[in-house]
Amino acid sequence: MNSMYPREDYPRPQFERSAWMSLNGEWQFQFDDEQVGLAEQWYGDRILEQRIQVPFCYQSELSGIGTPEFHDTVWYKRKVEIPREMNGKRIILHFGAVDYEARVWVNGQLAAVHGGGHTPFSADITDLLRRDGSDDITLQARDYSKDVTLPRGKQFWKEKSELIFYTSTTGIWQSVWIEAVDQIHLSRVFYYPDIDRNEIGIQFVVAGWSDETDIKVRTRISFEGEVIADDECKMITAKQKRRIELHDFNDHGMGRWWSPEHPNLYDVEYRIYVNGTETDVVHSYFGMRKVSVDSGKLCLNNRPFYMKAVLDQGYFPGGILTAPSDDVLKRDVELTKLMGFNGVRKHQKIEDPRFLYWCDKLGLVVWGEAANAFAFSEEYVQKFTSEWIEAVNRDFNSPSIIVWVPLNESWGIPNIKVDDQQRQHAIAMYHLTKSLDTTRLVISNDGWEHVQSDLCTIHDYQWDYGKLVAKYSQIDSALDAPQNRDVYVKGYQYEGQPILMTEFGGISFQKGETSGWGYSGASDEADFKKRVYAVIKAMHDSPLIQGYCYTQLTDVEQEINGLLDFNREPKIPLETIRKMNEGKFDLEERL
Repeated sequence: MNSMYPREDYPRPQFERSAWMSLNGEWQFQFDDEQVGLAEQWYGDRILEQRIQVPFCYQSELSGIGTPEFHDTVWYKRKVEIPREMNGKRIILHFGAVDYEARVWVNGQLAAVHGGGHTPFSADITDLLRRDGSDDITLQARDYSKDVTLPRGKQFWKEKSELIFYTSTTGIWQSVWIEAVDQIHLSRVFYYPDIDRNEIGIQFVVAGWSDETDIKVRTRISFEGEVIADDECKMITAKQKRRIELHDFNDHGMGRWWSPEHPNLYDVEYRIYVNGTETDVVHSYFGMRKVSVDSGKLCLNNRPFYMKAVLDQGYFPGGILTAPSDDVLKRDVELTKLMGFNGVRKHQKIEDPRFLYWCDKLGLVVWGEAANAFAFSEEYVQKFTSEWIEAVNRDFNSPSIIVWVPLNESWGIPNIKVDDQQRQHAIAMYHLTKSLDTTRLVISNDGWEHVQSDLCTIHDYQWDYGKLVAKYSQIDSALDAPQNRDVYVKGYQYEGQPILMTEFGGISFQKGETSGWGYSGASDEADFKKRVYAVIKAMHDSPLIQGYCYTQLTDVEQEINGLLDFNREPKIPLETIRKMNEGKFDLEERL
């Protein structure tokens, strides 16, 4: 059993309390291929046969099991001793992500049910605890490995990965933890930065609110230790919005706006007072930034923003979807920036909040993308919509996220061109996302077959410099999408939106023993450098392209088209790639 990576880092870094305890580490575990666990009440006193390291899925090496075989129903169990300092508090049990459906019991009593493999859920388990050191937590996870209508991202519906699909994940794959709160506590906040007025809008949500109780929220905002605002708000309802002016004008606030170059963050301390007594303290942060389209230009903080992003699948050696450590997540952000990229498109994955924390803190814009299904059904619509709402709400406050991507390359809606039901789903996802969040841009269907979208995004894996420059020098040829796909479906057309190349490159280069494929191939290191140089230079030389996303950050399993190999070793020097992204094409390459 490998216990080197317990993942003890705080799981929710933008809303942090001091009274918490990680439940990562060793759990009992058992496959339930015969589907007898419920009937035999495995959530009772039964001892499970195997052991697993949480939060790593059983398919991963770091779980201690490491088999790709499909076992669609699995059980977890562990004993928990609630710390004495949590006595008298409400105990909230949190799961970061469990793929796909989860049922949770505490001491044999059902505590929570959740569907959706990529979003968090929690339960107040206070009244189910014995608090004698023998409290049992049991979880049943049920997956549907072969169901192509299930929101799954890059997880393959076969046991052996191939092509663009990778090893599946079943069960717990993000952190499990408990925290202690008072009956009346701050359950969450939503941030609405307004750089034009230098104000931060905050919506407070208080759990346990009662109109018979005097509840106040004190908000203390600081920047690099300097107090900017100290505000107190009486909660008239359980949910309440407030706008707070930031008294720190510095060239109209520009000196403290968030951007990849200057990832400025404001620290926030919340204190809840109930009838004058302090009951809760939460530490948080936010960034002041604005995302918009102005005169056909993608803008960040009211100025044109040229996106230079890289596609990141979010797969890790040993852990599959789960990073071995927080340092690994941080290092991915650092490597991306060292190569001169200012953004990342998390592809087909709702990533661990710790990754977003490092993007917020170190300065990397993010395109937040859903894990899509591969085929359409009415049941898929219900599952996908519910999970996407949870994802947008979870990551709403992250300043690094500037674009939402609910759908990609017609995944889940393969017949959108001719099927009105699938077309209506794409339209609905655009407007649903806008109804949840008006502060960011939304893509209806990234790559091609757009309906209404805030940006015109195209995927093209052509590797020839001359052909790319010719195609993306004129609007008519630019909108003639590759792979026999129209950029817009019938009834929708280009209306002057910023044009971005959100997938290109994909050049394979085998460096080491791992063989595989890419959209085009390089014969050696010099050829790889030449080909990467050619496609990035073509983006810079196009008069239409306003930004790009290179495929991809790392090799993943059999897909070897990364700028780094799967172990995050560069295939060519990081500084060479940085020069390309900076437009310093002085490499004397022959195109």
